[in-house]
Amino acid sequence: MPDLIAEPFAFAFMRNALAAGLLTVFASSLVGTWVVLRGMAFMGDALAHGVLPGIALAYLVGGNLLVGGALSAVVMIVGITLVSARSRLGEDTSIGLLFVGMLALGVAIISRGGAYAGDLTTILFGDPIGVTTSDLRVSAIAAAVALGVTLALYRSFLVLSFSRAKAQVLGLHPRVAHVAMLALVAMVILASFQTVGTLLVFAVLIAPPATASLLARRVPVMMAVSVLVGSLWVFVGLLVSYHLGTATAATIAGLSVFGFFLVLAGKELVTRLRRPSFPAVAEGG
Repeated sequence: MPDLIAEPFAFAFMRNALAAGLLTVFASSLVGTWVVLRGMAFMGDALAHGVLPGIALAYLVGGNLLVGGALSAVVMIVGITLVSARSRLGEDTSIGLLFVGMLALGVAIISRGGAYAGDLTTILFGDPIGVTTSDLRVSAIAAAVALGVTLALYRSFLVLSFSRAKAQVLGLHPRVAHVAMLALVAMVILASFQTVGTLLVFAVLIAPPATASLLARRVPVMMAVSVLVGSLWVFVGLLVSYHLGTATAATIAGLSVFGFFLVLAGKELVTRLRRPSFPAVAEGG
C-alpha cells in the first residue's frame, strides 16, 4: 500500500500536478465559498465557459492565454451587466444567452485553426501532468490574490451574501463588491484552466465549498473545510488516474462531485438515526 501511494510522486510531473492542484483548491475554495453562499453557481459556470473564446484566440495566434481569457471574461461580465440593465430580461436569461454564445464562439475559433480535437480537449479539460513551473507561479499568485482580497473585503462579501440592501445601508458598496467577486471568480478560472480546464474548473470551484456547507456554518470554517476536502480529492484523484490510466482532471472533478453526494448521504443517514421514534398508540388507547 505505501508503494502505491509513494510511487506516483517519485516523478516530478506528478509532484507539479499535486502542487498545482493544491494551489487551485486553495484559491477556488476561498472564492467558491462566496459563490455557493450567494447562489452564483450559474454565473460561475457561465464565466468558466465565457473565457473560452479569448483563450482559444490567444492559443491560435500564439499570444498570452491568460490575457486572452481575461479580455474574454471582461466582455462576458460587461455583456451580462448591459443586457440585464437595458432590457426586461432577468440576469439568469442574460447569463444563459452569453454563456451559450461565448461557448459556441470559442469552439468555432478552435475549429477554424485546424487541430480541433486536440486543442479543444487541452483547453476544456486541462493537462495537470503537463503543468510547468510558470503555471505553478501563476497558481501561487492567484492563491495569494484570492486570500488578500478575501481578507480585505471579507465584511463586504459576507453582508452581500445575505442582503444587498443591508450592504448598501452599511455603506459597503455592494456593486463594487459584486464586481470584485466576479473578478475573483474569473481570476481563479483563468489561473486554473491549465490544471483542470475551463470545463471542469467549475466542479472544483463549487463541489468542495458545497460539501463544506454541509459540515460547517461559519464562513471561515467553511473555507478551511473546503480546502481540506478539495485537497483530499486532488491527492486521491492523482493516485487513481495514475494507477487506472484515467483522465487526471476529469478524475479529480468527478471525485469532488462524488464527495459532495457522499457527505450529503452520510448527513441524511445520521439525521435519520438521531431522529426519535415514537411507539404507535393503540387505537382507543
